[in-house]
Amino acid sequence: MKILYPGTFDPLTNGHLDLIERSQKIFGNVIVAVLENTNKTPTFKLEQRIKQIKDSTNHLKNTNVISYNGLTVDCANELNADLILRGLRAMSDFEYELQISHTNKSLNKQIETIFLSTDTNFSFLSSSLVKEVAKFNGEIKHMVPPPVEKDLREYFSGI
Repeated sequence: MKILYPGTFDPLTNGHLDLIERSQKIFGNVIVAVLENTNKTPTFKLEQRIKQIKDSTNHLKNTNVISYNGLTVDCANELNADLILRGLRAMSDFEYELQISHTNKSLNKQIETIFLSTDTNFSFLSSSLVKEVAKFNGEIKHMVPPPVEKDLREYFSGI
């Protein structure tokens, strides 16, 4: 079974990595799809986010990292993905994620969305929070994989 895990991953957190690792064990084949969102100005360029994810997941078999733009269901369809993975950190995520799931289902009835809750150790994490802590030189080692920590330190030391 092939599952698509979409997101901007700006940057990848240990919560994201937790979901990638667990879904790889459950579904076997994970495609991490990095969204090139022209409506946002990301901290890291698309190529760097892809490299961060590849470097952080190189220990996993059957895990691929790609980029896409447009609709997630179109990406899933093009890649013959069976499922779309969405992560839940807290109850507050559920309403938004359910809305996305319903929208995707209205666009393509063949592709199901699966929700996985992140490990409780990572339930407080968000990419925005990690960047805020890193900006003020706070400890982020427990929040992001080593390649991401390195890039964040370099990024914020240059500002």
